[in-house]
Amino acid sequence: MSLYLPRHFEQNDPAALRALMHEHPLATWVCVVDGELVVNHLPLHLDATRGAHGTLIGHVARANAVWKTAPTSSVVIFHGPQSYVTPSWYPTKRETGKVVPTWNYAVVHAHGLPRFIHDTTELHALVSRLTNRHEEGRAHPWSVDDAPHDYTHTMLGAIVGLEIEITKIQGKFKLSQNRLPVDQQGVHAGALQGTQEERAMAQAMAQAVPGVRGA
Repeated sequence: MSLYLPRHFEQNDPAALRALMHEHPLATWVCVVDGELVVNHLPLHLDATRGAHGTLIGHVARANAVWKTAPTSSVVIFHGPQSYVTPSWYPTKRETGKVVPTWNYAVVHAHGLPRFIHDTTELHALVSRLTNRHEEGRAHPWSVDDAPHDYTHTMLGAIVGLEIEITKIQGKFKLSQNRLPVDQQGVHAGALQGTQEERAMAQAMAQAVPGVRGA
């Protein structure tokens, strides 16, 4: 599995890649099982302390057959900020008219093979960690141990834990880096006045594009 990645859109900063995975945890996991592509959508947590690029942690339903046959290849896609870019945001439109629409986005592709977890003790620790990560900061955080023990045990029996040690990671942040600085600034300014998705894209540009950071 390969990613079309022009050099000016390549993002290699580990901190930026980790931040996108942390802020957008619902990932698309694509793996090859018995020669066929299998796609799942699931929230994954990055443990940056394990492995050269970190290890992803999550779980799937036991009824999901993906765990029954070992995948031969696997990639997890994290989708960050994205939005349409109108040519009206480009100052050069008024000068030459030679502009077209595009789409800006930021994604991370994390490759690795899964390890499936069935041990109840390991599963309890895994779901507790996932829950604590998403409950932190809430006024009344919920804990796995808030549920009755027998109920928790039954629910753990309905899932299979998942760990994917990342062996290769790629970031593609397509954020108008191929435009002149004046157009980059125009896209940023226009997006700041737009929808929630457009504002998120503008924030990503401010962090990643020199022509915007230095404006």
